[in-house]
Amino acid sequence: MSLRYSLGHGVLSRVVAPARLAFEHQCQDMESVQRRKLSSLLRAVAETPFGRRRRIDPDWSFEQYAGNMPETGYDHWRAAIDEQRLGGASLIASPVQRYQPTSGSTSAIKWLPYTKRFLAELDQAICPWLGDLYQSYPDIRGGSHYWSLSWVPTSMRKELKGQINDDMKLLSAGKRLLASMTQSVPETVASADSSEDSRFATLAWLVADESLAVMSVWSPTFALTMLDDLSRWRDELADCLYSGHFGARAGSLAGVRCPRAVQRAAMLRHWDGRQSAAFYSILWPKLALISAWDTASAAVWAAKLRRLFPAVAFQGKGLWATEGVVTFPWQGHYPLAFRSHVYEFADAATGEVLPPWKLERSQEVVPLISTGAGLLRYRMSDRLRVDHLIGQVPCFTFLGRDDGVDLVGEKLSSVLVQQIIDQLDCPVDVQPLTLLALDNSNGKGAPGYVLLAEAIHGSTVMERRLLARQMEDGLLESFHYRLARDLGQLAPVSVVCREDMQQCYMSYCQKRGMIDGNVKIEPLRYWPGMKLTDMVPDDTLQGVA
Repeated sequence: MSLRYSLGHGVLSRVVAPARLAFEHQCQDMESVQRRKLSSLLRAVAETPFGRRRRIDPDWSFEQYAGNMPETGYDHWRAAIDEQRLGGASLIASPVQRYQPTSGSTSAIKWLPYTKRFLAELDQAICPWLGDLYQSYPDIRGGSHYWSLSWVPTSMRKELKGQINDDMKLLSAGKRLLASMTQSVPETVASADSSEDSRFATLAWLVADESLAVMSVWSPTFALTMLDDLSRWRDELADCLYSGHFGARAGSLAGVRCPRAVQRAAMLRHWDGRQSAAFYSILWPKLALISAWDTASAAVWAAKLRRLFPAVAFQGKGLWATEGVVTFPWQGHYPLAFRSHVYEFADAATGEVLPPWKLERSQEVVPLISTGAGLLRYRMSDRLRVDHLIGQVPCFTFLGRDDGVDLVGEKLSSVLVQQIIDQLDCPVDVQPLTLLALDNSNGKGAPGYVLLAEAIHGSTVMERRLLARQMEDGLLESFHYRLARDLGQLAPVSVVCREDMQQCYMSYCQKRGMIDGNVKIEPLRYWPGMKLTDMVPDDTLQGVA
């Protein structure tokens, strides 16, 4: 192990150890911690113009706060954040470090203020997680780490220049400096002109690094796409690693140094391109841990990734959103990050909003968070189930998005899909029914979306292609859908037309155990495990040309 890695891991593990111990000790005192955090948060908000307008009282109890402040979503804060970005009043008494983009259309991105206070709150979740990571997986000290980038689509890179942040930047400056000593891929890869070139440079650095010990990504489909790219680009990557030059991509990657690794280039040249556990174990012999989403719709792809690395430990992700953190991995569970933000939970069955210390096992809930970014009682769109307790602290299983479909992080909502369907220019006799999310949408194993439509007198190939193109164009207006397509995580939209599509759809719903009288055609559906050919013959499928 190199001196750089040894020093970086050694110092960083000691720096984060106190946070791990503090989290462990305070699990018996969660209610008191949460009440203190609310008091501190209210004091920071009450002194702002917003706080004065809302008559926020810094002395409110948890119960008074819930009774006096409404539940909110992004639209509640949009105007205030837009004003703040232009130099107006802040939502909270804490300096803004940057604005982070998240889901929304390319013309109406949601921007989240990352204040100094908010970043400190994230640090309160990251440090216990890192501390437990070093303790639970000691082999990760033996090499370099890859923590994935916070990607944005190619078409938005110029607009969002300076807002492309790697996950290291969630750490405080001192910890980031220590962690950077352990990183396999330089953050400069984010400066490429396109997502493809960023992926290419990332792969060049990863292949050049025989000391890789941790691969941390968000979606497992991203890692699988990278492995596909490795096979597809192996000759070009070999040329770059042999010469130490990015070749035809050098212009796009002007700010990125190309690694030179002659032996690793030879390894790629002798590889037949087939994905196999044997090859990956030779390529990255020190790989000790892979971290990625592994619940809800990500489970099937996490399982595929694990099969390619059978000897490597795997850890699922907690629930992290741009708006804040809810859970993180800890000793085999996903406890509430109660030392970070202020939390409440809406019971999914009754709608009753409860503080975290009143949750019970098996309860399904939707989180509301109040954070140091100034967002108060912000309702998230995720459904969780309480499956364990550590002291007073509830641990959760992520069940999925509460308002739509999220195969690989694209975050599509039923409302958005219905708006797109309503605007489709369809042939007179063609009626769209639903957009179906499938784990295998194209017969080749790629997840994606299929528009089901009823065509009274049939349809032509050209009509289905035009319909697919319109649907795809509409979905590409969504920030995260465009990003997923840009990264190759989703197949393009396909269209299936049948004269009896409605009957076919209803019949399949019944086969899935849905009660006949309760079946209704929703604009957006996700049926895990379904193959399109289970419902329609594959010769009716037509995708984006």
